[in-house]
Amino acid sequence: MSVSDIVASVLILLGSALALTAAIGVVRFPDTLSRMHAATKPQTLGLLLVLAGAVIRLRGNADVGMLLLTGMFTIITAPVIANRVGQLAYREQNIRDDLMTRDEMHEFAADRESGGNDAPPR
Repeated sequence: MSVSDIVASVLILLGSALALTAAIGVVRFPDTLSRMHAATKPQTLGLLLVLAGAVIRLRGNADVGMLLLTGMFTIITAPVIANRVGQLAYREQNIRDDLMTRDEMHEFAADRESGGNDAPPR
């Protein structure tokens, strides 16, 4: 067993552990925003670690390019999806106010409801 095999195995195990904690967080956390955090942060890092381990293990194979594209698309889409889910949860009042320390969306939402422009307040 070479050093690259050990590194690949460690990365895959760490990534799998992070994905497992993300899944547990989605099931156990109390509200949408907490679940969204658990679904995006550790899950994305876990997937990237698994992909990095697979790239090390498969180096020189034609599938490495597809693994790199998968990681790139994950990095691009996960923050956008998390943002949209957070906005939807806020609009639907599906959040716990006692867990929030600041409500930065309140002024923006009040401006949109009053028919103001779509630009955020300065």
